[in-house]
Amino acid sequence: MRADAARNLDAVLRTGARLLAQDPATTIAAVAAEAGVDRRTVYRRFSTREALLSAVYRAKLDASEAVLDEARLTEAPVAVALHRYVESIVPVSRRWPLDIRRMMNEDPEALARADGQRARLAAFFRRAADEGLVRDDLPEGWAMAMLGGLVDTAAHDFTDLDPGRAADLVVASLLDGVRGR
Repeated sequence: MRADAARNLDAVLRTGARLLAQDPATTIAAVAAEAGVDRRTVYRRFSTREALLSAVYRAKLDASEAVLDEARLTEAPVAVALHRYVESIVPVSRRWPLDIRRMMNEDPEALARADGQRARLAAFFRRAADEGLVRDDLPEGWAMAMLGGLVDTAAHDFTDLDPGRAADLVVASLLDGVRGR
């Protein structure tokens, strides 16, 4: 792919993610205009809004997979891996703000990939409980759900936080709560 075509595709996907997160009925023409490309350029690549949406979800899944790999959830010390994961997933969440759960019924491949990613995180939290970093008496999935909520809050409600500071706050809140010292 030529460099200008790659830039255009990235602009379309990022703009599509942002606009579709704000309004699921956003048109391809609106995405093209906001991305600064001709709508025919978008239609050549994506014949429908659903095809564009699917490409945005694939891009988010690709980015999330890379974060899971780089965090070294099975090898690194649990607290280190958790911080690495959060520090890297916050920018991914900001770049690709669409909730992946919206795509689940429409794209079996996306569902399988998302399930695989959730399974990796669930295994990490079992390891964290086994090593005593998180309580082992919580309902299954509780800590993971809390992490997801905290990451979402840091990524979208506190956009002025750089990823490192966001990770510090998310990890401290998850592991220590917000009780005063």
